[in-house]
Amino acid sequence: MATIKQVSELAGVSLATVSRVINNTDQVKPGTKAKVEDAMKTLGYRPNFIAQSLASNKSNTVGYVVPELHGSFFGDLLSGTERLLKQANKHLFIAAGHSNEVDEVKAIESLLSRRCDALILHLEAVSNDYLVQLAKDNVDFVVVNRFIAEISERCVTLDNVKGGYIATQALIDNGHKSIAYITGSLWKADAEDRFTGHKAALQEAGIALRPELVFEGDFQADSGYKGMSQLLNSGETITAVCCGNDEMAYGAAEAIREKGLRIPDDISLVGFDDIEFSRFLQPKLSTVKYPMRDIGETAAKMILQKIYNKDFSVKHHIFDPVMISRNSIKTL
Repeated sequence: MATIKQVSELAGVSLATVSRVINNTDQVKPGTKAKVEDAMKTLGYRPNFIAQSLASNKSNTVGYVVPELHGSFFGDLLSGTERLLKQANKHLFIAAGHSNEVDEVKAIESLLSRRCDALILHLEAVSNDYLVQLAKDNVDFVVVNRFIAEISERCVTLDNVKGGYIATQALIDNGHKSIAYITGSLWKADAEDRFTGHKAALQEAGIALRPELVFEGDFQADSGYKGMSQLLNSGETITAVCCGNDEMAYGAAEAIREKGLRIPDDISLVGFDDIEFSRFLQPKLSTVKYPMRDIGETAAKMILQKIYNKDFSVKHHIFDPVMISRNSIKTL
C-alpha cells in the first residue's frame, strides 16, 4: 500500500504539502495540487481517515438525524447543510428517526458511536429534557426546527407561531371568515405552534374558532385529502382552508376538485413550507415560506464555527416566515 512519503517523493513536494492537499486545509497552488493528486492516482494512494481521526481526535464527520428520508422538504434542508460541509471537506452521515422516540435515540447513539464530531438534530419525539441533558453531557449538537429555551443557543428554527398567524391573516385580509384548518400531528411542536398562530389570527379578527372546522392530519398528503373530504361532507360553510404544510394542501386540493369545486373560486387554499412543487400547481399555491436551505446552512455554519473553528458569522437562529401570495386565494 502506497504511503504519504511515496506520494511526496513522486510529486516532488513536502509531506506537509501532501497533507494540506488531502485535508484541504490551506491554500495550495493549483499546479502543485495537481501534481499531488496525479501522484496519488498513479500510486493508488487512499488517505487513511481512520488513522487521521485518531491522530487529530476529529473524524471530520457530522451526523444528521431527520424524521424521514422522503419528500422535498428534507431534501432541501439537507442540501443546505451538505453543501457547506462539503466545501469545508467534512462528511455527512444521515440517520432517520421516524418520529419515534426509541428510533430517534438509537439514531443519535449510532452516530455518536461512529465518532461523529457533532450532530444536527431534527427530532420530533424525544423530550426537551432529553436534549437538555444531552447538552449537559457535553455532546456537541444543533437542534433544527425546534426551540428549547434552556439551550436556545443550539437551536435554529422558524417562528412557526408567526407563520401560522400570517397564513390565516392572508385569508382574513381577503374577506374570509369561514376558515377551516387542517393541522399536522398536534403532538409535534411545529404543528402545534402553527395552529396556535391560526387561533391568534382568528381571535384578533373577532372570529370564533369552530372545532368542527378543524381536522388533525399528520403532515402527509393523504391526511390533507381525508381532512378536506370530511370537512366538505360536514355540511359546514367553508370559504377557505389553511393547511399545516404544503403536502396536506396538495391532498386537500384533490378533495376539493373531486367535489366539483374550484380553487380559489369556490374555496381558497393556503399551505405552509413553499416546497418546490407549490409554484407549479394549478392554481399556484399561496403558502408560507419555510427557508429550508437557509436553516440547513445556518446549522452547518454553527457546527463549522464551534467544532472546526471556521470563520462564520451566524446572524440569527430564529427565522421570520414570509407569506408567498400566488393564485389560490380569492377576495370576497
